[in-house]
Amino acid sequence: MTPPQRQRRSPQKDPPPQPAQDKKEDERPNPERLYVVAGADGNRADLDLVTLIVASVEDPPHSATPEQAALLRLCAAPLSVAELSAYLSLPFGVVTVLLTDMLAAELVQARAPIVRKALPDRSLLEAVMHGLQRL
Repeated sequence: MTPPQRQRRSPQKDPPPQPAQDKKEDERPNPERLYVVAGADGNRADLDLVTLIVASVEDPPHSATPEQAALLRLCAAPLSVAELSAYLSLPFGVVTVLLTDMLAAELVQARAPIVRKALPDRSLLEAVMHGLQRL
């Protein structure tokens, strides 16, 4: 019985060197920066993830922070607090503190989401059904 023969591998080309990807400061959460953005008091309005926020003014005031100016630009059309948090890459708590300050300054308005009934009215469905049958 003969032992199995090994097959030689052809030398493979090394992949091109990739630049070193060190984690930047922007990629890691920086708790000190979030504290500065949110402020020391950290008061919060009663906002849910689905509360809609819409801007009351077109241009941000000169006293607005960069985060507040970004929020105002995003809120030209109604957006939920969760969407704002995702677009700005800021935690929900920080966004609620920013929005609380902006609500107090009347720069934005908060709107409760539209709650729909679980089941539509039966009489409405019957009226639609009869209307369709007449066609």
